[in-house]
Amino acid sequence: MGDAASNRAAVDEFWTALYARDWDAIGACFTEDATYTDVPSPEDDIAVGPAQIVARLRLGIEPITEYRHHPRLAVADEHAVITEHAEEWHWKTGESVILPFTSVHEMEGGKIKRWYDYWDMQTLMNAAPQWWIEHIMAGYQ
Repeated sequence: MGDAASNRAAVDEFWTALYARDWDAIGACFTEDATYTDVPSPEDDIAVGPAQIVARLRLGIEPITEYRHHPRLAVADEHAVITEHAEEWHWKTGESVILPFTSVHEMEGGKIKRWYDYWDMQTLMNAAPQWWIEHIMAGYQ
């Protein structure tokens, strides 16, 4: 647990690392037992620990050619940071999407302990190229 300002700063640092695709810095933002999932995915599809979280992120993000963050609203307290934002994705084959998110980060000791992303699967699937969907379905493990 921290204060609202330090939790907000830690999540802002995470966003900076994510959109720079700085994989080492991303991993450093999480506790050793942190969990991450995309809520639209199956209930048991949860990455545990920094290495799995980074692997999961790399699977989807690494193949896209352009990745931009459009932050909107963020609220923080001593336990969590909740962010409303959008991601803009561009693939090498010309497809693109702006994907709205609400991200919930529960904090512990200045790091992210739990990260749940809420977004619409159809928005992404309607825009994504088939080759990328096949890449995702192959998985990261």
